[in-house]
Amino acid sequence: MLWHLVTPEFPPRVGGVSDYAQLIARGLAEAGDEVHVWCPPGGKSETSDRFLVHAELGGLRRADLDRLDGLLDRFASPGRLLVQWVPHGYGHRAMNLTFCLWLWRRSRRGDEIDLMVHEPYLAFWDGTWRQSAAAIVHRVMTIVLLRAAKRVWVAIPSWERAWRPYTLGRQVPFGWLPIPSSLDEPDAEAVGLVRKRLAADDRPLVGHFGTYGALVSDLLFALLPAVLEQPVTPRVLLIGSGSEQFRTTFLKEQPQHEAAIYATGSLSPADLSAHVAACDFLVQPYPDGISSRRTTAMAGLRLGVPIVTTRGRLTEPLWDDAHAVKLSDVRDASGWARQVQDLLQRPEERGYLGKTGNELYERLFDVRHTIAALRATA
Repeated sequence: MLWHLVTPEFPPRVGGVSDYAQLIARGLAEAGDEVHVWCPPGGKSETSDRFLVHAELGGLRRADLDRLDGLLDRFASPGRLLVQWVPHGYGHRAMNLTFCLWLWRRSRRGDEIDLMVHEPYLAFWDGTWRQSAAAIVHRVMTIVLLRAAKRVWVAIPSWERAWRPYTLGRQVPFGWLPIPSSLDEPDAEAVGLVRKRLAADDRPLVGHFGTYGALVSDLLFALLPAVLEQPVTPRVLLIGSGSEQFRTTFLKEQPQHEAAIYATGSLSPADLSAHVAACDFLVQPYPDGISSRRTTAMAGLRLGVPIVTTRGRLTEPLWDDAHAVKLSDVRDASGWARQVQDLLQRPEERGYLGKTGNELYERLFDVRHTIAALRATA
């Protein structure tokens, strides 16, 4: 099977879509398919990869897309394009209607278009009038994309509910593809070294893994005191890009906790894995709740690290049903504190939660399920 994977991000560029695209390209290639990745300038494969990367998207202007037509037409027709969709990913101030129309034209010529929806569109009235104007354009783009698509994959079920009205009665199959973790199992010695350096006094090591965007940082800022003000003060490890800046800001208001908080900054995938796995548990607040698109939560599940997190409007029922994470409502600070205290005081509960979370990951979220679902539609 021949795949053309179209993505707005690809390594070495850092980002969730970038990691996902690389993971899917590898999975399809390792399953025996021929895979060509089409991405903006700078994208590269690694020497061990079995797929080809074409950094040919340019600025995604009309001339770039005309040139891309010529490159794609060199392959057998019809082609199958697996497009990673995030509205802001394709430039033009997140309003690249030209790209959507190009996909529609490719579909009219016989190509099969699979859309993987990571983000649907901007909401109305959540910001300035400019955002509301962009939100209108996003709906138009969605209609065009759904005219082009043979099938649509969504990171969470809520995105199907958001997009289905814009099919305008056209029968388009939707499927759910949770976003797997891109982290591999860490080297045990590397994990031990992190523990030795950061938890040498045998205090629990509580981690947070993320990019420290404004919405998550606001929640974390409010909830961290509940972690630190326990009878046995844990160590807190802030993991990921932006963690150092967050630590600095937090300590300006809470300087008494300086000795208890560490920050890693940006890390390689191997080091990320080792630092996440070294934690006794993770605290992962999300403003819209945990869901199957949250790769930072998936990292904890994948590595068997217990998670304390939040329930919100995008949280699927499976999280309550599986009992694989500790859940509190987004604004329930006291409930959050109880969950943290429970895990700090009960090592046996941490062990159970880590095991249950890993089993849930293997059953629903592992990348092999994604690859099987994509290949089953051939």
